[in-house]
Amino acid sequence: MRILLVEDEPEMAVALRAALQRHGMLTDIAPNLAQASEALRQNVHDLLLLDRQLPDGDGATLIQLARKCRADLPVIMLTARGALADRIAGLDLGADDYLVKPFAVEELLARIRAISRRPSQLVLPTATVGNLTFDFSTHEAFVDDVLLPLPRRQLLVLEALFLRHGRTVRREVLQESVYDFNDEIQSNALDAHVSKLRRALTEAHARADIHVIRGIGYLLKERTDDREE
Repeated sequence: MRILLVEDEPEMAVALRAALQRHGMLTDIAPNLAQASEALRQNVHDLLLLDRQLPDGDGATLIQLARKCRADLPVIMLTARGALADRIAGLDLGADDYLVKPFAVEELLARIRAISRRPSQLVLPTATVGNLTFDFSTHEAFVDDVLLPLPRRQLLVLEALFLRHGRTVRREVLQESVYDFNDEIQSNALDAHVSKLRRALTEAHARADIHVIRGIGYLLKERTDDREE
């Protein structure tokens, strides 16, 4: 899952980003309406976390743009404006959820999991290829129901491939799913993550292969024989 966090308080933004990334969620930070609007137009995010009180205006004005870029994009407002009238107004403006500051990170994570489980969202609860299963709500992978421990980047690669399994995922699309706007990306970094992930799947006896489609990208498919790579 890739999240756009619109928050102008640097310390809070960095702390939230770190907490979300510890749970396998790639997070981009936008400190104002202008940068958030530019990020939304790139249409690469799965969730919008939105502060209302921004230096250049009310964050709620972004909701309409967000829904134009992606009609089913979930929006959770994170704001100090906790009066009943403010909460009602935020929901009426189109937010899916409303969390008043200060809040516990654990509650935010629970609300994100709840939104991810909604049938109307593109993110499925789980998906399976062969004996390999990915749980989108917990960002964990399993082989024959046994947890497969993977580093964060490899989990992000696997999540992106699972969302499009059976189809070729172009390199640039996969790269957008694995790196945020602030990451410095080395030319062979993505290939290295995919190579390590393929090795981990083979060692765990997963009946799923990541095929390299030269010059285009990668393809996750069920293994139909007993060969070992």
